[in-house]
Amino acid sequence: MKPNMPMVGVGVIVLRNGLVLLGRRRGAHGAGTWALPGGHLEYGETVEACAAREVKEETGLDIHSITRGPYTSDVFPEAGKHYVTLFVTARSGSGEAQICEPARCAAWQWFDWSDLPEPLFPPLASLLETGFVPHQGEFLS
Repeated sequence: MKPNMPMVGVGVIVLRNGLVLLGRRRGAHGAGTWALPGGHLEYGETVEACAAREVKEETGLDIHSITRGPYTSDVFPEAGKHYVTLFVTARSGSGEAQICEPARCAAWQWFDWSDLPEPLFPPLASLLETGFVPHQGEFLS
């Protein structure tokens, strides 16, 4: 990868019982902020496959009903990174989110979309600034 080349991330809005799953980030990039599960889109991978893989790797949860949503473009000057984040919504019907990557995530918690914690990871904050709200029907498991 070339320096300063934009990267593609996938952010997964995991919905269950009217709530969305967020993790408290650890590590240098965005440490201390609350973020959706997600990660880098791999070569040849669909957005939906990336979403399912990342949620499983990070939380141990299986997701279904994956629907493409909006995107954001965020520059992190302090880290020399630029991400285009493709958001999807998905449902998770059962199971508890596990901390599968303790070096990257301190905790998983469920929150009401209208009452998210602070501080938020910049791509999620950018998404909120657009006024995006997951469709009510997507909150059903």
